[in-house]
Amino acid sequence: MDKSATSESGIPASNSAKRSAAGAQLIKRTKIIVGVCAGILVLGGMVIAAMPDPGASRSATVAPRSTASASPVARASSGPLRASETNFNFGSISMAAGKVTHRYRFRNASTAPIVLDKMYTSCMCTTAALVKSSGRKFPPVGMPGHTPIPALNETLQPDEEAMVEVVFDPAAHGPAGIGPIDRVVTIEHNAGRPLELAFAANVTP
Repeated sequence: MDKSATSESGIPASNSAKRSAAGAQLIKRTKIIVGVCAGILVLGGMVIAAMPDPGASRSATVAPRSTASASPVARASSGPLRASETNFNFGSISMAAGKVTHRYRFRNASTAPIVLDKMYTSCMCTTAALVKSSGRKFPPVGMPGHTPIPALNETLQPDEEAMVEVVFDPAAHGPAGIGPIDRVVTIEHNAGRPLELAFAANVTP
């Protein structure tokens, strides 16, 4: 046999060349696959790194739950309308004993007249009436949506005092009204935030 037709190992030259070419193609394919996999890993890492931290997102969007009581409590009287008291407690009261009344005193603590726009209560069981220092008493008002709330349009001069007469009917809700209650009377005016007058009670049969 001719030496030029075979390699030193005795394998025909054409077969050896084919195997060399196949090996080179395999190496090339392996490099491509490895490169693609590396690219996917790098891209995936970049995507994960760009994503926001779930814990940080949750803490930024979810407000903490308040531990304060849900019962209405009047704000401190620090505006131009100053009340001698903004929170009152009737204590234990009986449905059988009937309605209870309390008067809140307030004054215009500013140097300009204040117009009282309207007044209303937080529940249909409560009414409130404005009483001027002159003795003039306005018709009682109640809860918006339950009774009409007329405009007061009453001016309170600087340092002038007035009263709010609050009447609470413990029997208004029937047996469902037994237990602790909280109510608020709101006075809106043209000189800032409303004046809020709150009261509490423990209703018994």
